Amino acid sequence: MQKTRLWLMFPARLITRPILWELSRKFEVVTNIRQASVTDEIGLVSLELDGDREEIKKSIAWLEENGIKVEPVEIGTIAS
Repeated sequence: MQKTRLWLMFPARLITRPILWELSRKFEVVTNIRQASVTDEIGLVSLELDGDREEIKKSIAWLEENGIKVEPVEIGTIAS
């Protein structure tokens, strides 16, 4: 098991789609929203994924395939 912290940037067209719910149903990962900011133009979410390394990698690839920009959170950016 591993934890990975990510920044997700949602374009306007995806803001109302339940992407994180879909992610948790499609992959064996636990999602933990650490921080979020959503406007009509963009959604920015700090997300922690907990699970098997391969499931996390597949989850990230799926997010990117669906048009979400994914960036790693630098260590120490979010307090534990």
